[in-house]
Amino acid sequence: MRVHLVIHEAFEGPGAILDWCDERAYHVTTSHLYRGEPLPESGEGIDLLVVLGGPQSPDTPQSECPHFDSQREQALIKQCIEQGSAVLGICLGAQLIGEALGAPYQKSPEPEIGYFPIQLSEDGHIDEHIPHFAPQEIVGHWHNDMPGLTPNSRVLASSEGCPRQIVKYGPRVYGFQCHLELTPLAVEGLLQAAYPEGEAANKRFIQDPASIRAFDTAPMNAHLFAFLDSVLTDNDLVTEWLF
Repeated sequence: MRVHLVIHEAFEGPGAILDWCDERAYHVTTSHLYRGEPLPESGEGIDLLVVLGGPQSPDTPQSECPHFDSQREQALIKQCIEQGSAVLGICLGAQLIGEALGAPYQKSPEPEIGYFPIQLSEDGHIDEHIPHFAPQEIVGHWHNDMPGLTPNSRVLASSEGCPRQIVKYGPRVYGFQCHLELTPLAVEGLLQAAYPEGEAANKRFIQDPASIRAFDTAPMNAHLFAFLDSVLTDNDLVTEWLF
């Protein structure tokens, strides 16, 4: 299996996803965009495309962030969807999936940083790739925005601060606004590079750094591993998706 990772910033990497790949001896290729590494010319040969988060928004222009080409990423996402690859977008990556399918991202009602519960919707309770999720799970968050919805997408989970935490765009195409990939090392990078200061840190759903560091990420990492195993080994050829 070939897994391709699109990494926007050094401080927001794949975290536990690399552990999952290593445990299964999958072939991993990467685009560290902040290093100037290119995106793949096409999605050919990619079994799973993972587009990670970052401080950018889907409409951030290259004049502000030269290494971020939103339209090019959206084109790669759409090509992978059309050829039947599994696609997972996390945070910014989730928003880019929506944009690629014609659904503009939006501001989340509340910013969320730390670990807070998400609740499964009716669609989430019956989704074939997350049957191991409890009705409520505590997972990681680090965001201000949320993905857009296509007419036929399904919201599988929400939180008190954000109504679109897990969005299913197609049988093997998912957007996670939440961060199940976080590990203690990954969290430390975010705290050092992107934790808000002053008044911005005094929001309802922004935890203090000590509480963030104290959280045990292993259970949510295990949930992510089970989801990835399920979505990647679903061998049904996908010729239609939920627009």
